Amino acid sequence: MKNHPSLSSIEAEVLWEYAKLAQNVKQVTMKTRKLTEEPDRMLVARLRSLETKMGLVLTLFKASVWNVINDQPQPVNPQYDLAEAQSDTTIRPS
Repeated sequence: MKNHPSLSSIEAEVLWEYAKLAQNVKQVTMKTRKLTEEPDRMLVARLRSLETKMGLVLTLFKASVWNVINDQPQPVNPQYDLAEAQSDTTIRPS
């Protein structure tokens, strides 16, 4: 391509650089397509492990919040104590 008779040497060099650039872009496109079509197995395994750990953290967080809520002292209001005692049949630990 560099020795084409109708092109000057600079035009031939510019076209040659464009051809190399086009080839590089094609390679990047092919590699990108390959990565998007086939997920990285190691990354997927790490993300699954992280997902499991986050599920455990969420469960522990919910349990902690529930424990804090249950540890709150019950409001003492004699007006409601009588009504609760009559209608509430919940078994409570002593």
